[in-house]
Amino acid sequence: MKKIMVTLTTALTVMIFNSISMAGAVESLRGFQDLMATSQEPSKKEDLVVKGGIERSYKQQPPVVPHKVDKDEINLKVNTCLNCHSEKTFEAKKAPKIGDSHFVDREGKVLNTLSSRRYFCNQCHAPQVNADPLVENTFEGAK
Repeated sequence: MKKIMVTLTTALTVMIFNSISMAGAVESLRGFQDLMATSQEPSKKEDLVVKGGIERSYKQQPPVVPHKVDKDEINLKVNTCLNCHSEKTFEAKKAPKIGDSHFVDREGKVLNTLSSRRYFCNQCHAPQVNADPLVENTFEGAK
């Protein structure tokens, strides 16, 4: 009997919360959009271009990308980031060189070529855009 009462109470609670949430509109951090409506393409943001790079917020942070990357290509055959950031070209292109950590495999062995684990740059190095924050942010990085 006690098991039946717990099950009925749980079911009633779920039904009440479902009806309350269905009655009100859902608003996300990006504003109101009906959940049943066709999704809308997000507005295009302008790439942030900062000459000299962007200061890191904390130690060991991968540097963020301070330039446009919309025409860059990274796949199994091509990595256009290496056109400027490789050991052979970085000085001529006046770009930061790939870090030494990118030439170490998972066992700690130093390699002559870029580690396959570090080949897809945009896994860690994110391009930036001019956009207002979605929520208030008072974070201050380590100086």
